[in-house]
Amino acid sequence: MHSDDYHPRANNLQSYFEGMSELELQEFLAKSCYGDFELTQAIRPSPKLSVVPREGYRLDHFEDGQMRIPVLMASVTKKKLFKLFMDLLDPLGDEVSLVLGTSHNGNNLTELQRNGIDLCVLKSNLYDFEDSLVNDGTTSISVFNPGIPAEVQFDEHKLLIVYANRLKDFREILDSYRIRLRKEMKFITEAEHCHSSTEEYAKAFDRLVLQLNMDDWGNE
Repeated sequence: MHSDDYHPRANNLQSYFEGMSELELQEFLAKSCYGDFELTQAIRPSPKLSVVPREGYRLDHFEDGQMRIPVLMASVTKKKLFKLFMDLLDPLGDEVSLVLGTSHNGNNLTELQRNGIDLCVLKSNLYDFEDSLVNDGTTSISVFNPGIPAEVQFDEHKLLIVYANRLKDFREILDSYRIRLRKEMKFITEAEHCHSSTEEYAKAFDRLVLQLNMDDWGNE
């Protein structure tokens, strides 16, 4: 990773790195491997390392009013990450909807939605932008089928999150990648961390929006 291309963004970021020299900061931001786990360029923990990045997944529930939806959240090493995300889309069916999110222009998230796209077509388009989707810490994508209902998120932290009444199919896919269930799993989002992006990734997001025919982009 080249520090000139790395633009950290986080609340109170200065306090995270207080006391570090420029060389120490560059060395820390360049560190991507923790044991056999490799982070993408999108995110880094703070030097406190309150949560050490590792591979695994945790089960939980999301409550919205009277609804209680099972949730699966996974942290996956970079080498497996994008392919696993693509495979997790298969249980959603042949036609899906999606939401693209970006915070390139600051901390406020902008989201665009497209309904009714063939899953194979979507996957083909996403593979064209694998590098930016994996390494841009200001871009997220959610793919869902309201008819099931189920949703798979590839969030800004490059965590994989699944919301579904039945998680069996998704868990079997994780098992095939040897991603272990860890009941006490902690994620990088649960401690101080920072995101990164580049101007190139911002341009790639714009190209992806055009390629997916999300025509309302730029007309907010």
